Order: sequence, then structure tokens, then C-alpha cells
Amino acid sequence: MATAGEENLVGDGGRDAAEAAATATPLPLRTELSRLDIQRYSRQLVLPELGVRGQLRLSGCSVLVVGCGGLGCPLALYLASAGVGRLGLVDHDVVELNNLHRQVLHRESRLGSPKAQSAAAALRELNSTVQCVPHELVLSPTTALQLVSIYDIIADCSDNMPTRYLVNDACVLAGKPLVSASALRLEGQLVVYNYQGGPCYRCLFPKPPPPETVTNCADGGVLGVVPGILGSLQALEVLKIASGMGTPLNRSMLLFDGLEGRFRHIKLRPRNPDCLVCGDHPSVTALQDYEIFCGSLATDKCRTLHLLRSEERISVEEYKNILDSKVVHILVDVRPLVEVDICRLPQSLSVPLSKLEGKDEECLKSLCQRICEAKQKTNGNVAFPVYVVCKLGNDSQKAVRLLQGLSHDGLELISVKDIRGGLMAWANKIDQEFPQY
Repeated sequence: MATAGEENLVGDGGRDAAEAAATATPLPLRTELSRLDIQRYSRQLVLPELGVRGQLRLSGCSVLVVGCGGLGCPLALYLASAGVGRLGLVDHDVVELNNLHRQVLHRESRLGSPKAQSAAAALRELNSTVQCVPHELVLSPTTALQLVSIYDIIADCSDNMPTRYLVNDACVLAGKPLVSASALRLEGQLVVYNYQGGPCYRCLFPKPPPPETVTNCADGGVLGVVPGILGSLQALEVLKIASGMGTPLNRSMLLFDGLEGRFRHIKLRPRNPDCLVCGDHPSVTALQDYEIFCGSLATDKCRTLHLLRSEERISVEEYKNILDSKVVHILVDVRPLVEVDICRLPQSLSVPLSKLEGKDEECLKSLCQRICEAKQKTNGNVAFPVYVVCKLGNDSQKAVRLLQGLSHDGLELISVKDIRGGLMAWANKIDQEFPQY
């Protein structure tokens, strides 16, 4: 149950972000610690770098955590443990089974629950003196600045480009420090933006990368402990800023290589005086449509590409009919071999997309041989059907384009189409026993 102070901050349970900002109450200014505070925080109170003064600063600080996932969970866990006064928890998603290997605040018993509520419940059990405020909403240009304005420090734990630009610009406009981290596969990075004259995110990345080049955890995978490490380091930077101890990472980027167990620092360029949002003469003075700006959706779910015409694609239902009617064809699975090992359709031929992109001669020769063998069973006067599948129907579209453009013996008289939605659509609509990952 939320406390009276928390109820004034709930941003989507009956109140929107504007009302949350209008009714936000400042944290009380404390001048001393209670007996229970001293007992709870005794191990960090004896640190000369922190002490009572630093602990009191933590208790008077509020932090907005954008994303209650792999980064946000360990971050919020340690901030609540350390006694930060108020934690705002922004997330519109629900807890899923594939979250639990890395999102350490959530539990099997809360599958299907809103992540913001799940995280708040776990944190209240850990430290009931910390105000944990769930904001069950999609952070957008209409909500971001209002929420950012009522917190002292912002922690970006999101996993998509539009949200990163949105949070950065909101922090610059509101004059708030931004502690930003990211993690993918076995690597991660951490930076403090817009703090003590340092650069903002746009200073370093004025333009977003092409959307088809951006990989997230759902696409590329992640070892659960890696966002745990980065989220913990992110919490450390927040605590340093909130308490006033140490040197923040506002002049360098921390890079982590989990496979090699290495950390390294990259010195950052200074604030760009020509930056569109934090420069001397900014042109970005209000939040914009960041999905249009980035050319992608503000979600950490797998992106959906649209590279082919509708007649170059078939549905999983149509492919099931092809199987049932025993039409002779070739099904090419273009996923990486590590994913093929997880699950596959028995009739598929594994040809990783990377092999097609690299025009691997051995791979193409094997594919052409299979096609020629299958062609012999059909009427050679019609284009031979080749269907391409991947996990979600993105890489398969790229593969269709590549196969259409290849000039190779055996690939001239073929009709190439991809299967919309890929194997996960097959699992959802055709075979409920097919593994989802």
C-alpha cells in the first residue's frame, strides 16, 4: 500500500503524469538519523566518504528509474538498500517468464503483473522507509518532462533509441543529471550525462543509427549477470551524485567486457557548444516525436522490419497449407546456428544469414545443390518455391533480398518468399508445443 506521500506521485493509476507533477510533495529535510537508520546503514555510515552527512543527503534525494528490467532492477535494489528517499519506477510492461534470468526484483508469483508494481512491492519488502512510486505508463513526449521535473536524478535503464533521446532531452530541458547504462550479450557501457558541465547524449550521438543496425536483448541476447553488473555500477554513480562523494563518470565512458572480465575508460569529448539541445544556441527547446526521429518504435521488444512487398511474403497459416498439401519446396532457416540448436522445423535447411551476406561459396553451393535435387521432382517450367524463415520475420526478409540478388548457378529459376512472423508466429498460431525463446 502506498503511503500518503506516494499517493501524490502515482502517475498512471488514476492520475496522469501532469497531475503527478502538480501534486508531488518534496521529501522532508532531515537533520539527524534515527536509531533504526543508524542500525540499518551502519556499514556505510562508517565510510569517511559518506558519513552521516552523506546519508542524510541520500534520504532527501529522489531518483527516477526509467525501465524496471535487467538494468533497472539491480539499480533500484541497491538504491533502496542504501536509503535513497524516493524511487520513481517507470515501466508500462508486465513481468514475463523470459525476464526472470536477469530482472532480479520480479518473481514467478508475479508473472503477468505490471513491472512497475512488481518492482515497487519487492523494494518495499526490502526497505519500508523508502518511498517506492510506480508509474505505469509509456514515457512519451507528453509525460517525460513532467516526470523528470519532480525527481533529482534520472537513471535511464531503457533498451531502445527513442527513449534514450527522449530521456536525454527531458533531462537537459529540466536541468537534471542523467545516469545512463546499456547492456547487450556480454558487454555493457555506462556514462553520466548533463552533469557539471559534461556532455549530454546528443553531444556524443547527434543522430541515431539506422534502425536496422540496432540490436536489443530480445534480438541479440544477454547473459543475465551482465546487466546486473552494469545496473549495480549505475547505482554507484547515482549514489555518488546524490551524496556528493567521489568523481562521477561525466567525462568518460566506462566499457565492460564480460567475456574477458575487463573494464576500460574512454575519454569523452566535452560538451558540444553546437549541440541542438544543450548547446549555446539550442534549437530543440521542446520534446519531439522520437520514434519518427529514430525511425523505430520506443520499445525493447524485437523490432519489426518491412522490407518486402506483400506478395513476397506468406503467413504461417499459408505455409502450413503448403506442408499439408505436400508441395515440393525448400525451407531455408537463416538464424544463427546457436538458435537453430534451440529449436527448428525438421524440414528446414540451415543457412545462416551471415553466410548469405558474406556470399559464402560453400554455403551457396550446398543450397543450390539442394534446390536442384528438389527441382528434379517438379515441373521445371515453373519457378521453384523457396521459403525463408527466421525467429521473427526480420532476418528472413533480408535473406530474401539477398537471394533475389545473387547470380549463382541453381538460383536463377526460383521464387523466394519469407514467412511473416517467423518461428515465433509458428509457435503462437500453428504448433503450441514449439519452443518460444
